Amino acid sequence: MQPTSNRDIYGHPSAAASASSFMSKVYMWMTLGIVLTGFVAMNVASNEEILAMIVTNKILFYGLIIGQFALVMGLSAGINKLNSMSATALFLLYAVLNGATLSIFALIYTNESIQSAFFTTGFAFAGLSAFGFITKRDLGPVGNFCTMGLFGLFGMAILSIFFPALMGGVSGQVYGLVGLVVFSGLTAYDTQTIKKMAPSSRDSENFQKGAIMGALKLYLDFVNLFIFVLRMGGNRK
Repeated sequence: MQPTSNRDIYGHPSAAASASSFMSKVYMWMTLGIVLTGFVAMNVASNEEILAMIVTNKILFYGLIIGQFALVMGLSAGINKLNSMSATALFLLYAVLNGATLSIFALIYTNESIQSAFFTTGFAFAGLSAFGFITKRDLGPVGNFCTMGLFGLFGMAILSIFFPALMGGVSGQVYGLVGLVVFSGLTAYDTQTIKKMAPSSRDSENFQKGAIMGALKLYLDFVNLFIFVLRMGGNRK
């Protein structure tokens, strides 16, 4: 139930201001996660021994992938049982592991392409997220469509393990374009959804855990959008 006075329980003059306060914290943690991922990726990429270990040791590489998946699932499923400090720590750990995994792009793409893709993604993400925040239109249909597209991307990625040619030629271009559309739509949709899920009280635990979950969603949108931007426009070595 919404407060009836002109000042809500957050102490702000309106519900809109409360949502803005919550979203500011979401963006803060998302940005911190991205910066941490970039820092780890650059440092791992600059260390030939560690980078070679990740690339050549399949157990380590797939261990990183499985570890990231487990962290996301654990955070999403267990957020109500975790305290805010644990949720924050798990999110930052995920950002570190993801940075180690993404470091392999340094072997595939030029540094200029990686930097260009990052800044392009940053500008695109800012615009899409701003749209999701301010629009009054219900983006639910967009979210449903993009979620179906996400399952399609996942299915094609699995098939490409057995049929690598799927990621080449026209089919590879289609995969990349669909990925751009899907994560562009999800960025706007997730922003709107996160804005609506702002906690109804300023309890430090719920407020922080809500911000971390929101940051995780937008972090995933940003990183995946970056990967597809790089895939479509990056220059290979």
